[in-house]
Amino acid sequence: MLRTHLCAELNQGDIGKEVKLCGWCNTYRDHGGIIFIDLRDKSGIIQLVFDPNSSAYKEASHIRDEYVLIIRGIVRERGEGLENPKLKTGKIEVVVNDLIIENNSKTPPITIGADNTNEELKLKYRYLDLRSNKAYEIFKLRSKVAIEVRNCLNKLGFLEVETPILTKATPEGARDFLVPSRIYNGEFFALPQSPQLFKQLLMMSGFDRYFQIAKCFRDEDLRADRQPEFTQIDIEMSFCDDNDIINVAEILIKDIFKVCGYDIKPPFRRMTYNEAMEKYGSDKPDLRFNLPMCDVGEFFIESSNEIFKNIANNLRLNRFKALKIPQGDSVFSRKILSECEEFVKKFGAKGLAYIQVRDNELKGPIVKFIEESKIESFKEKLNLINGDLVFFGAGEKNVVLDYMGRLRLRVAEIMNLVAKDELNLLWVVDFPMFEFSDNRYYAIHHPFTMPRDIDNKDPLKITSIAYDIVLNGVELGGGSIRIHKDEIQKKVFKLLGISDKEANEKFGFLLEALQYGAPPHGGIAIGFDRLIMLLTKQSSIRDVIAFPKTQKSTCMLTNAPSFVQQEQLNELGIKLNSKTIKGIK
Repeated sequence: MLRTHLCAELNQGDIGKEVKLCGWCNTYRDHGGIIFIDLRDKSGIIQLVFDPNSSAYKEASHIRDEYVLIIRGIVRERGEGLENPKLKTGKIEVVVNDLIIENNSKTPPITIGADNTNEELKLKYRYLDLRSNKAYEIFKLRSKVAIEVRNCLNKLGFLEVETPILTKATPEGARDFLVPSRIYNGEFFALPQSPQLFKQLLMMSGFDRYFQIAKCFRDEDLRADRQPEFTQIDIEMSFCDDNDIINVAEILIKDIFKVCGYDIKPPFRRMTYNEAMEKYGSDKPDLRFNLPMCDVGEFFIESSNEIFKNIANNLRLNRFKALKIPQGDSVFSRKILSECEEFVKKFGAKGLAYIQVRDNELKGPIVKFIEESKIESFKEKLNLINGDLVFFGAGEKNVVLDYMGRLRLRVAEIMNLVAKDELNLLWVVDFPMFEFSDNRYYAIHHPFTMPRDIDNKDPLKITSIAYDIVLNGVELGGGSIRIHKDEIQKKVFKLLGISDKEANEKFGFLLEALQYGAPPHGGIAIGFDRLIMLLTKQSSIRDVIAFPKTQKSTCMLTNAPSFVQQEQLNELGIKLNSKTIKGIK
């Protein structure tokens, strides 16, 4: 064997033993003739000692950072005052008798494990960045979670099935990545945005319970928690309702968190989409702190300000919201108030009115626009006391809810209200089925979501049997009960403006399957990368993906995407336009 132990497996019980170790030189120090090297492997670090009288000493003088070493030596105690409390092996060291420099290394372009390294460099030299103990622990946990997912769902009677990567382009909300066919020039496969249609077909095949830790692909603009290729825990069940799926998801989430050292107790709180938006301005509210928004339009119905009055008298399309900040008056200086106003203007606000409560009176320019006879009832509704501060948002419904929801989060940061060690899990349910934009209706989730009342004359009042799971203001995943009746699916397509011809071209295989005894079914998908990001307290999913893309959707390591040989394009029947053709070899 090349080694008898991993570096950080050694302890005081091994003192006096001869051991063989392998790893990388983490640091090299020459202290007055004695050479010290910190040897690193996946388990951690141990200090090596090279005495001038040792046959390995001369060879050790050539070692530099990241050289690959194989050593044989004796474990000994460091001695009082020489211990390193920062290391698991800080009370012992290995006196080296034999050394093999298995491989040299150029000077690394990044410092292994340094947090301040430029991200582009870290991604370009990702194989070096991954050598850090921090990175290893992240992927060790990721592996543990994947194993627990399989164990848990197996116990619950789910069957793991792989679905195709090369499939048919279908409209699912984002752009498809297209793969040209060499055999059928001019025709294309698409990479799946999710296994949605295939998992529904598996239910129609009688598989009853399916899961997959699935690769998904979406050609969309990236953010800290998005990648063009990502992984999700995909689940589908037959003969179930939304409560059945939520119960399975809660069992799975509890087991996942348990193996990661967290004790969470289902059932999790449930909140309707409408309540989440109206109180918190978000369909993924962070409930680690309170700060709900309150409707105050009733106090401005007869306001002397015509703009406020018009808004308050058309609350079908508008909103008049107040955000009370308990004891916020002493915290929000004029400078901070001005910064908050500039903040909300980025999201469509025309300004940011506020009221301060001082000497039991309301202070601020907006006070004079509240009906005088309603001042006391206004104070009672918001339960105002001295020192409180109230922000106001008024205008178009969606704009106001958005910027006031964002302001709520900003206020929580300023007031230091977020309990950062708390885990707050929430189900958001009863989403609208449709939204209206660009003179047409769009599906909020996807066009295969079961509506509660498809025959409602106002499509915007139709709710769907859909649900999202939210952790600390971050959407972990979501799902729905699916449409299993052909006539309902056709009505949804009609509202979405999808003709019979288009539906058959894009979803013909699914529509046909619905006619052969499709069972009621539904499912959920949980973002695996996002889950690991939250469990490991990282700020980006790039940190929890072994070889991620940049925010510009490029791979710094392999320089992908890249141009290909003209011969390959000819085989595929592809001709590039003049703007890109000069890059072809």
